[in-house]
Amino acid sequence: MAKQLLGPFAEMVTMDHLPEKGPLLDERLEIIRDGGVIIEGDRILDVLDEERFKQVKALAEMKGSPLGHTPIRRKMVLLPGLIDCHTHICYAGSRAKEYSKRISGESYLQISERGGGIMSTVRSTRQATEEELASTLAERAFEHLLRGVTTCEVKSGYGLDLETEIKMLRAIRRVDGSIDPMPRLVPTCLAAHVRPPEFRTDQQYLDFLVSKLLPPVKREGLANRVDIYVDRGAFAPELADGYLFQAKNMGFTPVVHADQFVVGGAAVAARVGAISADHLERSTEREFKWLRDKGVVAVALPGSSLGLGDPFAPARHMLDAGLCVAIASDWNPGTAPMGGLLTQASLLSANQRLTAAETFAGLTIRAARALGLEDRGAIMTDHLADLIGFNCDSYEEILYRQGALSPSLIIKGGKRIMRAPGPTGG
Repeated sequence: MAKQLLGPFAEMVTMDHLPEKGPLLDERLEIIRDGGVIIEGDRILDVLDEERFKQVKALAEMKGSPLGHTPIRRKMVLLPGLIDCHTHICYAGSRAKEYSKRISGESYLQISERGGGIMSTVRSTRQATEEELASTLAERAFEHLLRGVTTCEVKSGYGLDLETEIKMLRAIRRVDGSIDPMPRLVPTCLAAHVRPPEFRTDQQYLDFLVSKLLPPVKREGLANRVDIYVDRGAFAPELADGYLFQAKNMGFTPVVHADQFVVGGAAVAARVGAISADHLERSTEREFKWLRDKGVVAVALPGSSLGLGDPFAPARHMLDAGLCVAIASDWNPGTAPMGGLLTQASLLSANQRLTAAETFAGLTIRAARALGLEDRGAIMTDHLADLIGFNCDSYEEILYRQGALSPSLIIKGGKRIMRAPGPTGG
């Protein structure tokens, strides 16, 4: 297998040697200047400081050397590929008209009560074919890749029936398995998004999911994660407890949409031992303690706050309370249509006074923890060669530009990204 030397970089921000949770000062960042990496296949074989890079470069330039060298000809800062640990980018239709109503003064809950909101997307997604869902998902995922996102979680939850939820999860698998280049997609079953009108009670619908949907999802290997939306207008905490404990007993990893409009979901996440609690805009010190004590990752979703005009999740308080805080886009057709993860994280960091170290950790190594992934999120030996480079000479420039500085170098699984995605395949 061919080996490739890449560098030298003005700076490599490795995200290595960082604590898993709590506050981070920028001084904790490992910055390697004028060094490089050796890639073999889809993995990082070695991370080199300036002196070792010069030695290896000299060997690579010798006649007959099995090591190739790709020189970086302008100042560039190298980071691990970004990890978006919460998205809803598998769907059909648009809710642009609803957005216009919201910015005119109507609330999200008012629109939902009239049959809009999630149910609007459900109707469109039920009508779409698996091929159509895979095609539009591939377009959004590739757009994410060009913005530096090399791993992307994707939820179902716009089907709310057996056929469409399975269809969505199969579309996610199709895109993840057959299109290159593409971010690695991590599927999550969010069939417990809201109760569809076909069911009389929330409990009846959750019983249906446990008995009819989750078994084939597990059998086909369509998802290992199960999410539920706990909030006003969605599911009550006491019902979510039972549902997630049953899913956990079936071998699924629990995730919770928590405390977006009212508190209650974070308590569920703590009780069931969820891997993450996402949103948390209404959470308080009490909820933070519960999550910290149970080792639940807190995922801030600035995209939905921007889309709704609501306050950001209190990420500063979360970190100071000792939580592991990840940052994700919540890219969805209703409340977070932007999808620009780096822009959202930059705005969150300015609003919440997050350090660059805390922000980048939330987009990489701590986001990987929210997905239970141990082979990415840092520039380290044996990690995936998922890397992004920015044309600047200091990492501080990246957040300073608030998302306007896009990566000019993207390497996914050891391959440099230079082309459009292929057909959706079979």
